[in-house]
Amino acid sequence: MRWIQSIARRIFGLFVDDGSFAVAILVWLGLAMAGVPRTAVGAQWAGAALFAGLAVILIENVLRFARRRMK
Repeated sequence: MRWIQSIARRIFGLFVDDGSFAVAILVWLGLAMAGVPRTAVGAQWAGAALFAGLAVILIENVLRFARRRMK
């Protein structure tokens, strides 16, 4: 039974390297999907807001990883 868990962890690790990064992306996507239709933001700005949020999440994750590597 442990070998099944080991295989599942390895397969999960192929797609998700950093769990907090993946969770942050999912939360941002959920907020964007729920929030954009309720605001007066036009469709052309919805894409820009989605991109900006994902870029901020990526930058934060890269900086956190760099700080961890320097220690």
